[in-house]
Amino acid sequence: MGYIEELREIIGNRPLILVGSVVAVMDGEGKILLQKRPEGIWGLPGGLMELAESAEDAARREVFEETGIEIGQLQLVDVFSGKQYFRKLANGDEFYPVTIAYTSKDIKNNIIKIDGKESIDAGFFDRRELPEHTSPLVRTLIQQYSHFFK
Repeated sequence: MGYIEELREIIGNRPLILVGSVVAVMDGEGKILLQKRPEGIWGLPGGLMELAESAEDAARREVFEETGIEIGQLQLVDVFSGKQYFRKLANGDEFYPVTIAYTSKDIKNNIIKIDGKESIDAGFFDRRELPEHTSPLVRTLIQQYSHFFK
């Protein structure tokens, strides 16, 4: 059982502030790695930090767990937080995420292996031809931070 699950056992569904990382992984052709989550939304691989884990380590771990891709160097893009990102999950859990967004072109392997749980599909996409149902965060990152994606 992870840190967040342990917290939930203590406090139930009450709102939390949770810190996580996402990574815009770019291949040599400038395509961006996206994962399709079970609810059908395409987004950046990422997830929440565990105790004693750095944001960078969480980012690398989540990319590997969700896509099978190993990455190295990360470049900070921005931090996203605030009430507009509030989430209420189907199970009733509520949280305000603090999302640290990175980009990485340092791909150690490019063999995609989805886990079938958090990811039901993954692939590299041209940033001008994103799949239908791509997360608004991805579109915002690409528009507002285009200099990172060249």
